[in-house]
Amino acid sequence: MKRFPRAVPILFMTALFAAAPAGAVRAALPAQVRDTARSALSLTLYNQNLALVRDVRRLDLAPGVSDLQFLDVPSAIDPTSVHIRPLGGAGALTVLEQNYRYDLMSPGKLLEKYVGRDLDVFVSEGGDRPGRWVRATLLSTTEGPVYRIGDRIAVGEGMRVRLPDVPPDLAARPTLVWKMDAGPGGARTIEASYLTSSISWHADYIAALAQDGKHADVTGWVTIDNRSGAAYRNASVQLVAGDVHRVLEAKGFLVGREMDLARAEAPAAAPFTEEGFFEYHLYTLNRKSTILDNETKQIQLLAARDIPVTKEMLYFGAADQWRTEDGEMRSNQKVGVYLRIRNAKANRLGVPLPKGKVRVYQQDARGTEQFVGEDAIDHTPRDEEIKLKVGDAFDVVGTRRQTEFKRTFSIKGFYAADVGFEVEIRNHKETPVTVGIIEPVPGDWKVISSSHPWKKDEAHTLRFGVKVPANGSTKVTYRVHVEF
Repeated sequence: MKRFPRAVPILFMTALFAAAPAGAVRAALPAQVRDTARSALSLTLYNQNLALVRDVRRLDLAPGVSDLQFLDVPSAIDPTSVHIRPLGGAGALTVLEQNYRYDLMSPGKLLEKYVGRDLDVFVSEGGDRPGRWVRATLLSTTEGPVYRIGDRIAVGEGMRVRLPDVPPDLAARPTLVWKMDAGPGGARTIEASYLTSSISWHADYIAALAQDGKHADVTGWVTIDNRSGAAYRNASVQLVAGDVHRVLEAKGFLVGREMDLARAEAPAAAPFTEEGFFEYHLYTLNRKSTILDNETKQIQLLAARDIPVTKEMLYFGAADQWRTEDGEMRSNQKVGVYLRIRNAKANRLGVPLPKGKVRVYQQDARGTEQFVGEDAIDHTPRDEEIKLKVGDAFDVVGTRRQTEFKRTFSIKGFYAADVGFEVEIRNHKETPVTVGIIEPVPGDWKVISSSHPWKKDEAHTLRFGVKVPANGSTKVTYRVHVEF
């Protein structure tokens, strides 16, 4: 804390802001239009931190050039995206200037605007004597306010202060200020559209498996998260689905980023209606909704019952690398449990599904639903397959070992080897299971021998499908010739 010369008397006073004195002359303020003048509001929401707001309000403009404050806009607004469109009223309407006021009112900001100006402070006389208001000049607000009262200096973190007026360049809330030429003036209806961040939507799903695990009821939800600094009351809500590209400025460079925007479509009975729009999908909520600031809202997107589900077990014995004579051996990998759902109309689904998280539940022997796992899906058009990994098997395990490695001659003059592997799947369940074994094979290759039928899934992938008896095991052996 800074110390002042001993010759300067210092007064410490209690801080509170008081109302301006009665009869104080206020500076003329621009005309204001609040959200109470709103006749329509619509939101188009994107999946990651973006929304388009279209706000229609009625206003009464003075003739000629004047300023207008457009209040009740979000604090996260992008002021460079504001577009004004006249919808009704006589005469031309031209916006000459636009300002975004985000220097919001606070005790500290108010004092900063009064540096070098006179104001009233309350001085306590001490003892039983009542205090009194005196005129003072605010000299500085750096590291706390400093006042000149007559021939003395008063210093304090705060004072009980009375200001004659609110500085015109401070706003109580984020505000758009337009300098407009309204011609003859009069009543107008305008639509102000703009982009705002900090409001987004995403999809979540619940898949409830039957006890046999062969069918599921699927429910989809839209979750809207609003942190934009404004409430949207009685608004029409639309969702844009697609991959929208935006140009952002970061650290002095312009960079491109693709927004991950969800895809969604609901059955006719659901609250959303879908339509094609540009290269995206547009989904409109069939009723109006209120989205408050700092609120998370969920709206049902779809509901489908008795959808066929296929359960699959997969063993990736060499998930990270192919082993050579120098490679580190890894075994005892987990056997993953996957669910496959065909997004087809014949399966009572067949709608574009947005990117989102799917939580899977299954009924136990008592009919009680238990959580069994979750996974995320990407945008999934109709007639495509959804693959969910819900966890790893407890009673089905696998091991993999390399049984042979022999360097051989390559006619191409590159590296070549004959390599052998053994994969064992052990089943400790009371029922048999079928497990898919996925094996990576690098370079140019061919299978020399194999204990089980195999197929070439991809250029460098072998796949075996083996049945493992209850409380038993199955071994798969194979040899391959590889060249690099």
